[in-house]
Amino acid sequence: MNIFEKCESNVRSYCRNFPDIFHRAKGSMIYSDSGKEYIDFFAGAGALNYGHNHDYIKQKVMSYLDADGIAHALDMYTSAKEKFLAKFDEVALSSTLDYRIQFCGPTGTNAVEAALKLARKVKQRAGIFSFMGAYHGMTLGSLAISGNIGIRAGAIGTSSNVTFMPYPYGFMETFDTIEYIETVLNDVNSGIEKPAAIIFETVQAEGGVVVAPIDWMLRLRKLCDEHDILLICDDIQVGCGRIGSFFSFERADIVPDMVVLSKSISGYGFPMSLLLIKPELDIWEPGEHNGTFRGNQLAFIGATAALEYRESSNLEQDVKTKELFLKNFLSQEIAPISEKIAIRGIGMIWGIDVKNFGGNTFARSITSRCFELGLIVELAGRNDTVIKILPPLVIDMSTLQRGCSIIKAAFHDSLAV
Repeated sequence: MNIFEKCESNVRSYCRNFPDIFHRAKGSMIYSDSGKEYIDFFAGAGALNYGHNHDYIKQKVMSYLDADGIAHALDMYTSAKEKFLAKFDEVALSSTLDYRIQFCGPTGTNAVEAALKLARKVKQRAGIFSFMGAYHGMTLGSLAISGNIGIRAGAIGTSSNVTFMPYPYGFMETFDTIEYIETVLNDVNSGIEKPAAIIFETVQAEGGVVVAPIDWMLRLRKLCDEHDILLICDDIQVGCGRIGSFFSFERADIVPDMVVLSKSISGYGFPMSLLLIKPELDIWEPGEHNGTFRGNQLAFIGATAALEYRESSNLEQDVKTKELFLKNFLSQEIAPISEKIAIRGIGMIWGIDVKNFGGNTFARSITSRCFELGLIVELAGRNDTVIKILPPLVIDMSTLQRGCSIIKAAFHDSLAV
């Protein structure tokens, strides 16, 4: 590890939690130089819905490279982009959703920045409403709308024109949070001006796997319509099939004005981010918002192949089957350990909240023991008290079961200490 200690910045984080040197990965497994193998319940923080080195996607990418396909093209027209747009329109948008697609910089926060900028341009208002517990990225605009004060510590002055509203979690579940927002907007003495947009996650993943109720999302959409506010859905981590349907908001039968996608959209872990915009809101001037790597051609190839695979493999039903297994396992094997443990989740993102049962120290002991036993799983939520289960969607059932057994063993080992 000496070269990493010598050369790499102190900002590195995941390597501190998973201290091994990895060199190969396949499917739902990661292999280290020491010869140890690990089950992956982390999936690149949600960037690897199709697992590591998926055979079908890899073959398409390698064929493109072998043919000397163009690798970098800014936003010029290319055959790779053409095929992606056609497949995305066919599979993801279908006949029910009508969005223009903006290719942003290489990662999710770039698309979030574009969404905020465009919303303010459209509505000619500076304010943005976000939610307590939200996470939207690490650039200044995205940090401003993220709730974690710790990650915003080094970005002084990011919170201007942003108001955080209560998300239905914890104490905030005990009152009507949509009515609260409505009251703020209608009260001429609230001190809070009408925003250009409200940005939300249907599942606050980094916030501790907090799932928004369907009725809450329906009312949020209605509130935005009534007050002339744009609704932006950040689907970076729980989109691309993570809960079953391609977009996570589909379960509420709502249509946001803008949608942010990244992470697994490229299918292979390639940098890629998209902003989906209702056509009437697409008022950009040419070149008004751009980026050197907004035309990642390998990402187009991988994304097209991923959509083809999703279409041919009945992936949505497969996710539902594994969702049922995870729900049953966690409720029957983990929750009975203590009534203080909370289980939350949907599709293939689940959280074990030990906030009231040992807190952060106990949570860290669980993930550390999981790593020793051959499972990579991370923490999330306030003070990192939630063990976040986020395996590739394509994980086979036997490996999923093995990983869950390791979590159970880690609980018992940590309790025995």
